[in-house]
Amino acid sequence: MASQRDVKNRIGSVKNIQKITRAMEMVAAARLRRAEQRISALRPYAEAIRRMTRQAALAAGAETARLELLREREQTENVALLLVTGDRGLAGGFNSQIIRAGIKVAAELQEEGPQTVWYAAGRRGVSSLTFRGRELNGSYSGFADRPAYADARGIADDLIAAYIDGKCDRVDILYNAYVSPLTQEVTRETLLPLSQATLTEGAGEDDGTEAAADSAKGPSALVEYEPGPEEILKRLVPDYVEISIYRALIESTAGFFGAQMTAMRSASENAGEIITDLTLQMNRARQAEITQEIMEVVAGAEGLN
Repeated sequence: MASQRDVKNRIGSVKNIQKITRAMEMVAAARLRRAEQRISALRPYAEAIRRMTRQAALAAGAETARLELLREREQTENVALLLVTGDRGLAGGFNSQIIRAGIKVAAELQEEGPQTVWYAAGRRGVSSLTFRGRELNGSYSGFADRPAYADARGIADDLIAAYIDGKCDRVDILYNAYVSPLTQEVTRETLLPLSQATLTEGAGEDDGTEAAADSAKGPSALVEYEPGPEEILKRLVPDYVEISIYRALIESTAGFFGAQMTAMRSASENAGEIITDLTLQMNRARQAEITQEIMEVVAGAEGLN
């Protein structure tokens, strides 16, 4: 049995760790609130860009085939996969679930034929893929805690250039979508070509819903594009890719802080349980020492008699 001093030292160490985890929980909670505000402000804008791009694509009709980013390749030989993770750990399975999902997607693609071209945002994703022997065509880190639009633009420029240059025939993104501090959903979206992207997937349902809503409100005006819808798409499509990546970065940031807050809260509670167990152990050790001393006194007194 450990001595009373050893148990007391362990209790002190656990208490120090508990102070750190509580402080990290409070910091993560404060940063989570700011990240939630950024998500609330960004989501309506991102949806508006998606709606405008879809409407312009429908208005352009056959002319969209002349836009490289809208045209679907005849064969899909290489798929660019962008994994969005955090720069730091101590957030439960937040980063590992993205890595596992990426490896699973790559294995499924390999069975179908296409090869995976790896991109990673966040130090954890970069280090994990490098450790597993995956060659990265693009790595981005240092901004996971507070991503800026310029960071998303840099990533989008590389992915768009790779798609136009023929280095990849499709671009997918994997990230943790923020649902609540306790829930982050692994989400996979196709960014390029836009004919396969979320922009046009389910367009019939969305258009029908929006058309029904518009008709309920009253007659809608015919939209005339100046310049033409093709010229507008040339400007909107890169913006759509950038805003989609930026939204993924923001969602991932909020998800990270939510996961970290939850993990640190759990760690603090576990530390409290350990302190309780160690306190009982220390009390038992103290009682054992007192009992031993009493027995020694009694034995000494009997020896004198």
